Amino acid sequence: MRAIVTGQIGMDKKPYLDAVARFAGQQGEALDLYHVGDMMYREAPDVRPGKILDLPISRLNSLRRAAFKDILSGSRDKPNVIVNTHATFRWRHGLFSAFDYDQIEQMKPDLFICLVDNIEVVHQRLHDEHEIDATLKDCMVWREEEILATELMSRVIPGSKFYILSRGRHATTTRQAFRLICRPGLRKVYPSFPMSHVVDMPDVLAEIDAFRAALADHFITFDPGDVDEKLLLERAIAAAREGREFLEVAPHTYGGSVAAGATPIKVRVREVLDIAGDIDGQIYMRDFKLVDQSDMIVSYIPELPGGIPGLSSGVERELHHAFEHTKEVFVVWKPKKSPSPFITETATRIFASVPEALEYFEKNGYFGEKNLFGH
Repeated sequence: MRAIVTGQIGMDKKPYLDAVARFAGQQGEALDLYHVGDMMYREAPDVRPGKILDLPISRLNSLRRAAFKDILSGSRDKPNVIVNTHATFRWRHGLFSAFDYDQIEQMKPDLFICLVDNIEVVHQRLHDEHEIDATLKDCMVWREEEILATELMSRVIPGSKFYILSRGRHATTTRQAFRLICRPGLRKVYPSFPMSHVVDMPDVLAEIDAFRAALADHFITFDPGDVDEKLLLERAIAAAREGREFLEVAPHTYGGSVAAGATPIKVRVREVLDIAGDIDGQIYMRDFKLVDQSDMIVSYIPELPGGIPGLSSGVERELHHAFEHTKEVFVVWKPKKSPSPFITETATRIFASVPEALEYFEKNGYFGEKNLFGH
């Protein structure tokens, strides 16, 4: 498979994709990786690190075309290829594209993947690596632009697939990227579960995390919990009520895990409150897109204290959206109280536990690969 991977500046895609390539090697798969930015710097030895975007757009374009020309010639006979690039840049020149349609057509990618990550982490990386004054709002806008431009780029290539994939805080995301490229026949699953209103219930959270991990072991999963900005917003609202100016947020490393002894990221509370509408709007857009790019949805409904079903409005909408878009809909229903007809009439099957669901999936061949691309 041939994949173009994009993402806004501050994603730090290079070490993440290096980890994906290493994982592929451990699985016995050759996965060739081309970092367009590094190749452009090699074409321009006079440019200091971190300063290439300050060049005139005409020179940026010529450097990118030269780098992509080398990629086209070097990757011609490679079985699995990742091109690490951008779809857009928002810099001192304003907003401008970072690709050429003719070269994209020549490459004939099978996949276009736009990486996303928690916005406060992107913001911190951006300012660590570049001399730029960008707010959380700027980063949110840039992410939307990058997603849209990548999707539009994918439409140039008939039959290609477009995916949004989160780097997230979990090491399993590198495995999901590997599977998208080297195991594309695996079923793609959207894990659905309550999030914000169970955040103070550790036992329920442990159940949900076990459910997420079980699905990630067997499928390509597009996990909405890998970007958790709603929790960031709720913490900011609480901090504002307490009169605090900053929040401290744990960073994460290239594999997705929190770095041992890492310095927490300081986030200005006012900036988080300023993007409240963007957070909600992007969650709404992104989660439905994640459902759309999946083959099926598997929802975990825990039992909350008092025997109440942990069925959030977001989970209900996701289940209904999946049903209306002819996805297979599976529900793990833990409460003793029976599910409503709005669950039973739209679900393909309802299970009493995660092991029961996994047994069904294994027995019916869901864990194997199927040919989704025709080659």
